[in-house]
Amino acid sequence: MFSLRSVRTLRQCLRTTHRLSHSEVRVRFAPSPTGYLHLGGLRTALYNYLFARHSGGKFLLRIEDTDQTRLVPGATERLIEDLLWAGIEIDEGPGFGGAHGPYIQSQRRELYSQAVERLLENGSAYRCFCTERRLDLLRKDALRTRQVPRYDNKCRHLTPEQLQQHLDKGTPYCIRFKLTSHEEPLQDLIYGSVQHNVSETEGDPVIMKSDLYPTYHLANVVDDHLMGITHVLRGVEWQISTTKHLLLYKAFDWQPPQFGHLPLLVNADGSKLSKRQGDIGIKQFRDRGYFPTALINYIISAGGGFEHRSHSKPQLYSMQSLAEQFVLERVNAHPSRLNAELLNDYNQLELKARLADPLKRQQLVAHVQQLVQEAYPDHSHLDLAEAHIEAVLHWSAQRLTLLQDLTSSKLSFLWVKPAQVVLKELSPAQWQQLLQQLQAESTFHKDQLNEILKSFAKAASIKFPALMKTLRSALSGLQEGPGVAEMMEILGKDVVLQRLQESLDKQKQLQLQQ
Repeated sequence: MFSLRSVRTLRQCLRTTHRLSHSEVRVRFAPSPTGYLHLGGLRTALYNYLFARHSGGKFLLRIEDTDQTRLVPGATERLIEDLLWAGIEIDEGPGFGGAHGPYIQSQRRELYSQAVERLLENGSAYRCFCTERRLDLLRKDALRTRQVPRYDNKCRHLTPEQLQQHLDKGTPYCIRFKLTSHEEPLQDLIYGSVQHNVSETEGDPVIMKSDLYPTYHLANVVDDHLMGITHVLRGVEWQISTTKHLLLYKAFDWQPPQFGHLPLLVNADGSKLSKRQGDIGIKQFRDRGYFPTALINYIISAGGGFEHRSHSKPQLYSMQSLAEQFVLERVNAHPSRLNAELLNDYNQLELKARLADPLKRQQLVAHVQQLVQEAYPDHSHLDLAEAHIEAVLHWSAQRLTLLQDLTSSKLSFLWVKPAQVVLKELSPAQWQQLLQQLQAESTFHKDQLNEILKSFAKAASIKFPALMKTLRSALSGLQEGPGVAEMMEILGKDVVLQRLQESLDKQKQLQLQQ
């Protein structure tokens, strides 16, 4: 909580007319821990972060947990983990330090109470004693007459005597802010001049609930002022509310930050992303094996903020490169359409980039080893040699999107040796001859292997499809998968010879037992 000295300092800040003096850009990402981070939230955090880094400023994380009824246990920790995973560094925030904390709103309640007292003193706010029953009747009446529900500002007009009577009786109350006409348009950094006169369409909003917790409108204005926020970049759904916030800044006699509102993030067909889809949470992307750089480039591809790119193919950029290129004025003002196919393209690009880096390649190998062990916990004899995994990775970089795909049942031959395979199409002598031919092959490329197998089948008077079927069984124990020659190339010469020899040995043992 606050020390006595910090309380006095912050009280003084509440009286400060101008925004706290900062020569640098200061932006914030302020999620509510009522759920986990999703694509829309990550996009907001990302654009704030890129803007801060491009400007040499600071990125703050603030947790807005004033709605205590909807909190999800562990959500704050998961939000931070997902941001860091995505490569977004937090300069100030819970657990990261900073001179303007606490950075969790539930720990700043005294500040909000002080702010409300100031608004009550200067006549910009008032106590509202209306019951939930009365408010519910107002809503129902408005719906019945096909009007937009709004508070009728009844308690704004209470006389001093009526007010005192309610206070003497201990009637519960909330605090409402007096909306006034705001004739000056909002100069939105993305949308340009925007006009919303909320006093004509809305009733006075609640800024402090009866449980003494502030609403979003009050808390974010007070915190942005005290934390010295210079630019507020948030979703376009908050654009109408920004007019209320500008009125609050005026009532406090504070200098407001600059506002920019990010357009909706939508599906390729224009439909709105929904948390209920279950596939827009960052956890889902992480669990499925997408790389953070791929996801970041995927989000960037839809929202603008960069010079026009005429590349016919997707190009992958690092976070540092994105920050250097970022231009806020180039962010799109129309809904940002996500092309789901691009995400897979970006993930393949990132896989190739990591394979080209020796250190990252080792990390990939270790990750694949872990994935395989988790996928096949009941198998004690798994082929997890580094050279083998590297060969598989180079093959998969051209064909697969996710590392997890390597553990699918169709590709189990990569890791699990087939059991009880009988090579019944040819005699042991013929199979020994094939092993010798493969042993002499130096390149072990699929095209050359295919020619060798065709020549062998012809010389051994065996139909080529029958030979392929038997070889597939001996190498994988499966009935489907990549072509046999390609399978042999992926497995590599040593693994192929080892598996065929083991199958041949089993065939000889069976013949001796008969």
